[in-house]
Amino acid sequence: MSADNDIKNTAQDLLGKGKEALGKVTDNDSLVAEGKADQAKASVKKAGESVKDALTGDK
Repeated sequence: MSADNDIKNTAQDLLGKGKEALGKVTDNDSLVAEGKADQAKASVKKAGESVKDALTGDK
């Protein structure tokens, strides 16, 4: 996985966690859902990068 993609995916995951936490504190279900969606997108991207790395032999 390239370091650039890893950083972007981690940032998206952390942003999603922040949105989710803020949504819970402010009782904003929409923000909670948006945060969870951001985390899911980051997870999918990380999985895709792992598959790509496995196929190309990168670490």
